[in-house]
Amino acid sequence: MLERYEVEAFLTLAEELHFGRTAERLHVSTARISQTIAKLERRIGVPLFHRTSRRVRLSPAGLELYGEVRPAWERIGAAVVRAVEAGRGLSGRLRVAFVGPAAGQLLAGIAQEFRERHPDCEVRLREAQLPEVMPWLREGAVELALTCQPVRGEDVAAGPVLVREARMLAVPAGHPFARRGAVSLAELGGVTVLRLPGTLSAAEDRTPLGGLGGLGGLGGFGPLGPLGPEATTFNEALTLVGAGEGVFEVGAHARRYFARPDVAYVLLTDAEPVEWSLVWPADGATARVRAFGEAALAVIGPA
Repeated sequence: MLERYEVEAFLTLAEELHFGRTAERLHVSTARISQTIAKLERRIGVPLFHRTSRRVRLSPAGLELYGEVRPAWERIGAAVVRAVEAGRGLSGRLRVAFVGPAAGQLLAGIAQEFRERHPDCEVRLREAQLPEVMPWLREGAVELALTCQPVRGEDVAAGPVLVREARMLAVPAGHPFARRGAVSLAELGGVTVLRLPGTLSAAEDRTPLGGLGGLGGLGGFGPLGPLGPEATTFNEALTLVGAGEGVFEVGAHARRYFARPDVAYVLLTDAEPVEWSLVWPADGATARVRAFGEAALAVIGPA
């Protein structure tokens, strides 16, 4: 087995055909190069170079060895470079989850900034339903997700808040609330509240935003009302609202992205705003994840 310094000395001398220039390129003495080549030739059993006082040239055995070793050595070097770049986050693939069109549009702009900064790193945006996001993060299906705070769990870390929006209530178009511009949390005591899987109900959590709080600002649970049917998707929840099954808590962006003739949106006057941020596994803060967070702050800035 050849040592690394032996391979480097042989390949460099084969290219330079000059002991002095070879020593200069490898930052060693000429005597060291001469000793290394002589040792290599003794181990192999044949001369690799023909030397005279005026000229150095490859022997037939040396020429054959060079032809086989050089491509392999280049592949090894390229593989090491790729590994280093991947470790530094300069290449590879970063998978980011979002829920709904607003989060997707926001992430698309961040991803474009990230690609301009790190063109060798591919970004894959994946749409998820609310119940899928945390399992995807924990199972490694994605490295990042854009979600609504607070996210509970010691195994999940969150970046700075990127966007704040008003919290609103989706109500049936014929509901008395629909004729008003705003309602307070105190008025929801007798109203049936819909929720999505992965969010806590009012009976389970008395805070304005329990559990995942409606991942990505896409709805969650009401503060104090009785529980209605559990929807499996955001659009299903709005359909149930339109059918008069209850009300549903949403972020203000729903008015733009989910306008429906059977649903009205009213402001929750005393509710905390919806806060969006990037989240990732607590042990998954790779260079790529950090760089994506930096791109997000460059595009949006902290809220």
